[in-house]
Amino acid sequence: MKVNKLLSTLVVAMVAFFVQAQDMSDEAIADRIKPLGSVHVAGNDGKPAAAAGARSGEDIYNKACVACHAAGVLGAPVINVAADWQPRIDERGLKGIWENAIKGYNAMPPKGTCADCSDNEIKSAIQYMVKDI
Repeated sequence: MKVNKLLSTLVVAMVAFFVQAQDMSDEAIADRIKPLGSVHVAGNDGKPAAAAGARSGEDIYNKACVACHAAGVLGAPVINVAADWQPRIDERGLKGIWENAIKGYNAMPPKGTCADCSDNEIKSAIQYMVKDI
């Protein structure tokens, strides 16, 4: 009697194991871990976005530089104010100013507040800020 009970329990356990093992097929696993939904971006018809290209110096200034360079926050040279820019240009040249802007200088972090700007976009923003000097 005990042997029959033990064999019955063993058979039930094996059947349960094999049933569970069937659920471990690649297809069943893929079905269990598939995404629950998807994200749709308005205006995106499934095609990759075209590269936007470089932004103008004025665009970069208005997006990122204006916060400090419009009012001279923490000693930032004010846009098109020769008294602010000329000593810097005389001391470092535009190349030195560009390097400082790209790497960061004093209170200005690298690339100011435009972390997604290219080095050339930073240069064009500086050229925009000194164009009337």
